[in-house]
Amino acid sequence: MSDELIDYRAWGVEFFHRAVTVERVLRGVNVLSGRVIDVGPMGVGPGRLVKVTAKGHIGTATGQRVGDEPVTFRITLPVPIEFVIDLGMDKQRFNALIEVPLVITARARDDLAIVMEITPPTKEEVRVDLQAEGLRAQVLKVTAGVEGELKRFVARYVTKELAKPYVQDATTIDVGAAIERAAANVGPKADAPVGGNVAQDLAPALEAEILENADKFVPEESADPEPTA
Repeated sequence: MSDELIDYRAWGVEFFHRAVTVERVLRGVNVLSGRVIDVGPMGVGPGRLVKVTAKGHIGTATGQRVGDEPVTFRITLPVPIEFVIDLGMDKQRFNALIEVPLVITARARDDLAIVMEITPPTKEEVRVDLQAEGLRAQVLKVTAGVEGELKRFVARYVTKELAKPYVQDATTIDVGAAIERAAANVGPKADAPVGGNVAQDLAPALEAEILENADKFVPEESADPEPTA
């Protein structure tokens, strides 16, 4: 702990940087973790005869700080997906990893709150890594057509989720409310029996003091007591 005094602006900047850490940002974004992605069945190809189903969930976000003025983070949301392509005669299954990039900027609000401003992804920014080794050429052709639709769906889905109240709450640090809560805990509680405790402690303390200093409270007997009649 330092005893050095600094000006208000320097204090505010230091507080802001300490309050808005990558761990807190990820904790806010990870309220999306576990959300289910369910697409299809979609008809693709000539006559829409081939049916494609994609199921998965949003994984745990990772990221890092990339700027200080303003405080900015680049976050990646992983979305593992399992595809099922129904060719009519048989079904082919394979996996893909979708990565959704987010840019998050920490903003200061006038009510002493810190708000994480999340830039929604575009479909062009969404990355799809198909694990398609060993698939037939016909299936690969289908996956190429599905990729664009999947990017659009995931970008639209994540953007919609980011606008929901539970995400807004998770990405807001209410500093003013935290200060009020901390101040409420300073000093004695309203229901604490402070007076009773003091009264209970006073009696034994006073008794001990009297016993320890008895000679000061009792007059010394005279060395030559006066003769009695």
